Amino acid sequence: MARAFAGSASSRRGKRRKVKKSGESTLTGHLRLLAEPTYQRLLRSEPLMRRIIPALCLVFVASLAVFRVIDLSYERDTLERQVRNEIDLSASLIAAQLSSEADELPELGFRSALQRALANSLPSGATNHGRIVLISDPSGKIIASAPARPDLDNRTLDGLLGPTQPLTVFGARAGVMLVKADFTPGQEPVDSFAAARHLSADSLGMVAIVQPQSDAFEVWRSDVSANVTLFVGTATVLLVLVYAFFAQATRAEQADEMYVATRARIDTALNHGRCGLFDWDLSRGRIFWSSSLYEMLGHTPQDDILSFSEVSGMTHPEDVDLFGLAEDLLDSGKGTVDKMFRMRHADGHWVWLRARGELQSEPGRSEPHLIGICIDITEQHELAEQSRTADLRLRDAIETISEAFVLWNVRNELVICNSNYQALHNLPPHAVKPGTPYKEVMAAATNTELAPNPIKISQRGEHPDGSYEAQLEDGRWLQISERRTKDGGFVSVGTDITALKQHEERLMDSEQRLKATVTDLEQSRETLEMQAQQLIELAHKYGKEKTNAENANRAKSEFLANISHELRTPLNAIIGFSDIMNQEMFGPMGTERYAEYSKDIYNSGNHLLNVINDILDMSKIEAGRLSIDPEEITVDEAARDAARIITTAATEKKITITNEVEDNLTVLADRRSLKQVLLNLLANAVKFTPEDGVVALTAAADGDHVRFCITDTGIGIAAADIKRLAQPFVQVENQFTKTHKGSGLGLAIARSLIELHGGTLDIESEIGSGTRVSFSLPANPNASKAEAELV
Repeated sequence: MARAFAGSASSRRGKRRKVKKSGESTLTGHLRLLAEPTYQRLLRSEPLMRRIIPALCLVFVASLAVFRVIDLSYERDTLERQVRNEIDLSASLIAAQLSSEADELPELGFRSALQRALANSLPSGATNHGRIVLISDPSGKIIASAPARPDLDNRTLDGLLGPTQPLTVFGARAGVMLVKADFTPGQEPVDSFAAARHLSADSLGMVAIVQPQSDAFEVWRSDVSANVTLFVGTATVLLVLVYAFFAQATRAEQADEMYVATRARIDTALNHGRCGLFDWDLSRGRIFWSSSLYEMLGHTPQDDILSFSEVSGMTHPEDVDLFGLAEDLLDSGKGTVDKMFRMRHADGHWVWLRARGELQSEPGRSEPHLIGICIDITEQHELAEQSRTADLRLRDAIETISEAFVLWNVRNELVICNSNYQALHNLPPHAVKPGTPYKEVMAAATNTELAPNPIKISQRGEHPDGSYEAQLEDGRWLQISERRTKDGGFVSVGTDITALKQHEERLMDSEQRLKATVTDLEQSRETLEMQAQQLIELAHKYGKEKTNAENANRAKSEFLANISHELRTPLNAIIGFSDIMNQEMFGPMGTERYAEYSKDIYNSGNHLLNVINDILDMSKIEAGRLSIDPEEITVDEAARDAARIITTAATEKKITITNEVEDNLTVLADRRSLKQVLLNLLANAVKFTPEDGVVALTAAADGDHVRFCITDTGIGIAAADIKRLAQPFVQVENQFTKTHKGSGLGLAIARSLIELHGGTLDIESEIGSGTRVSFSLPANPNASKAEAELV
């Protein structure tokens, strides 16, 4: 049993070495060992066997020793009985034979004849194993022996067997006895078996058979020696096997400990790396998972083999067909697998895995195994999805912007552009594919940029950075902003500024004409120049005397007020004369261009006069020189006057003006200031309301105040820009994109006049929905009392 167990352990270790030598992976060997229940039971019973086997070996050796001792003792007793029986029988036969032949022996040569007769009467094997047959005369002297022993002649039986032996007295009745035979005088007597018989012949005394005990048990002693040798050899072999078992078991235990430690390290590495091992037996449909793969899917690690249906049930059916994959691998007999698919986690969600494996077969066996590793790529997949989503959002965002957008990488290759860029340069679809070099894109363009030189912008340096303006071949203008990216590429944004350029040209023409007009006025008005110079010198002296910003601002306002007065006079003349020319009061002017020029002069003069009036009012307010004269004003009348004045401008844009004022409302305010506030607010509403819009003016009592509200359906104002409104010279739109002219003083003047009356200006607006401007003025207390008395 010990040899069998040691052989089994040796076989197990041999199998492991064979697996390694044959190139099979450690995972496959581990799978097969785990698949054998006998091996599992052997592993569990190995500690017990290590304690039982030595005891069993000792019991076996002791049992074998006792058995052989008892068996040898039984054999000795059997041999002794056999020797006694043979001696007794031989003595009886020889005595009977000699008794019948003794009378026939001749007297002459008696001894020789007796010797021959003795030899003839001996049974077969009577003298084997050291037996001696002795014949004595009646006096007891030995006269013959077989085999012949001359040294015993003339000795007596009593001297050989002992003087007091019962054998010589009783003969056959004494049987076979153990005596001390003195075969050689002077030496130690030898234990011997002896038997004696009396002879009936007168010439003969007795026949005796003597056999030394050592000769009788010679064969038995040989058996004992052989058994002792065999026992010692067997015990030695058992001890060697026990030692070998313990040595092999110790090495196996160390190997198992190393295997467990190595597996624990591998599992730890796999767990931290979010990956796991698998071994798929394609022929049997059994699949082994490492513990890290179980934990990755939220399951408790186990050493059981998974069935094909269990794994297939956890796999997303849209990602991979395991049955079809197994068929392909079995048909091909070789190949590798690299697939990404989803498997269901224990809590129900899907985990993205990437399986990479290779088909292997053990030499001499037709059992293909797909062995590989599964990596958790859920985070990478989510990041890729987020990246794709972000890329789509970025593309949508780039596509929705009104500017032409393009991004180049560090190798001057196209990364992305929007349709505006493609349409701007009339690029074919093949030229806007990602990765197209910059020079090829510009070569395919049919509407390239021209610098003012003109030089093609596509021939600029390789490292752009900054902003510049360029004119296209079709006459359009672009403002191009290019910036270097962190990775070495650059991004370019082109804004169509053709309308701004055209507007700028018109402004420059108007400015030139205005400068010419101002120059003429300056030349014709020397007095005005002298006064202006005096005002400049006075303002310079006044600025030196003021050390804080508020006094400097007041000086600026006073200067603007004074110069505005001086500018009104020539402007009134310009406006009047241009109006006369437009109406052709003194006859036609001739060429139509003169009429157009006079109309431009008239419109520009009115606009400049309005700006000067706003500046004058604002400067008076800031300088504190504007005084108000409160009086009782009927709100309905003031609202109708303001609406009537602004109706002309509203009619040109097809805008409806509504006026809703409660009856019998009066306020205590300055008439001119209230009218200017209403006109400024209504003008702003009409200016920023598109055609077919509506502007509503309402007024209602609000406690001891009257609440005025102007609401429009215009373009609206962003919430971030509302805070900046109602400040001098502040407009929401910038100088490049604004479409409505103005000085930016209307709301500022209105707010200042309202605050002078003790009221507040509130603005509420939403882009695309319109604007609501409201303010409160104190009601007339006398009117309230009169109304109460009337009631």
